[in-house]
Amino acid sequence: MKKILVPTDFSEVAENAFVHALELASKVDAELLLLHTYELPIVDNQFAPQNYQAIFDSLELVKFEKFKEIVPKLHEIAEGRKLGHVNFSHIIMVGDLVYNMNECIKNEGVDWIVMGTSGATGWKELFLGTNTSDVIASVSVPVLCVPAKADYVSIKNIGFTTRFREKDKAALAQVIEIARKTHSKVKCLYVKTNNSDVLDEKVTEWRNFFETDLVQFFVVPDNDVSTTIVDFITNQEIDVLAMVTYKRNFFVSLFESSLAEKMSYASTIPVLVLHE
Repeated sequence: MKKILVPTDFSEVAENAFVHALELASKVDAELLLLHTYELPIVDNQFAPQNYQAIFDSLELVKFEKFKEIVPKLHEIAEGRKLGHVNFSHIIMVGDLVYNMNECIKNEGVDWIVMGTSGATGWKELFLGTNTSDVIASVSVPVLCVPAKADYVSIKNIGFTTRFREKDKAALAQVIEIARKTHSKVKCLYVKTNNSDVLDEKVTEWRNFFETDLVQFFVVPDNDVSTTIVDFITNQEIDVLAMVTYKRNFFVSLFESSLAEKMSYASTIPVLVLHE
């Protein structure tokens, strides 16, 4: 059975990500591990060790009590969605979020991460914010990033952006496996700019390599890559956008003011980030 790690800070954003994780777990036969991390406060170094230990114990108790309060609510959510069969457990760890997530990946056999993102657009927080972008850059497993306003919908179309690099093939294979489990289609987009060095033969090779009813390839000639991606999401009714990690500056261009109106829809789409 696969394992999905779900970081939580007990917020509505984290609760929404939990719903997406529940649904994914049900489709791929996985269990959930909820992780809450916290930092110890900085205290005067003249504190006696036993006093510092008392602070630590007190914080541990508070965090544990918060989990005790939220767990029944999460069970209610699962039962209400007829997903009570999905197993989930929780863990509380002190220290840095990214470090602790990597510890969970190593020690708990985590296969995926599902985490919520907040902020004005969702995507802006995802790629330009602190926590989520740090996680994407630092972990080795796929990360499903769920914007705060992304209500769960049954997945019918998964978008996948590619530049037809050989290292994209493994990522696309992972997406196709998810599509099989969720009974959805994969729509692959390549934006062909004037500087493109991808030959038609390469596109044909990929079509033959991934010859399945689940996959469609779209080659769109345009120099405005970011706008084309947003239009593709809207026109092809994409429910989840999957992409291999790109350089940070590419995503900066997605948030220019001229794109604000179009992004209002696209920024509510969960993004599955896969690693090279």
